[in-house]
Amino acid sequence: MLKLAVMVSGGGTNLQAILDAIDSGSIRNARVVKVISNSRTAYALERAKKAGICTQCITRKDYPQAQQFDEALLSALQECEADLVVLAGCLVVIPQIVVDAFENRIINIHPALIPAFCGTGYYGLGVHEAALARGVRVTGATVHFVDGGTDTGPIILQKAVEVLEGDTPEVLQRRVMEQAEWVILPRAIDLIANGRVTVSQGKVHIQAESTASQKSMDGCEKRTEEEK
Repeated sequence: MLKLAVMVSGGGTNLQAILDAIDSGSIRNARVVKVISNSRTAYALERAKKAGICTQCITRKDYPQAQQFDEALLSALQECEADLVVLAGCLVVIPQIVVDAFENRIINIHPALIPAFCGTGYYGLGVHEAALARGVRVTGATVHFVDGGTDTGPIILQKAVEVLEGDTPEVLQRRVMEQAEWVILPRAIDLIANGRVTVSQGKVHIQAESTASQKSMDGCEKRTEEEK
């Protein structure tokens, strides 16, 4: 069972999508063991508490030195024995010591089709404002692994969303969440939880489900044979 630590900064709609997907069986072999926020007023914390999930607030304001915050975050993730860290609307820059400790075990949902409208300064509503200002006809969302850069890690899944005449940033943001973010983030978690995602030479490879299942079965058969 994959243990998930979900990091959030706001309302937690992506967190709710994860919880709903676990309840419905769309995400298999995974559970959320902790929700961490950098804001004590984040409604995402209330969502977690209602679901009976442990919560923790870790904010830079509480630590006089950046290194202390970095170490506190790393400690919180290690203490809950997280297998995968999910950035679900998290506006915190993940410290390098955490990236190193959880190599290819941190994923992020970005509200655009990377490499478009990503990198430093592209977050929240500003991403959709930039997309509309550029006049693109298609936008979307991307789930990617987190590395030392900003939105530069290997891409796991992407989903396109049409931009409609008369869209405002708020309307477009909602459509991207409903049609893309809430779809591909749970899907990516399910793929990882069921051993179907590997990273090689900076690229993600997704195995067919039958292949992943066969490998799992082969492993079980091998262990059984060794036990005889």
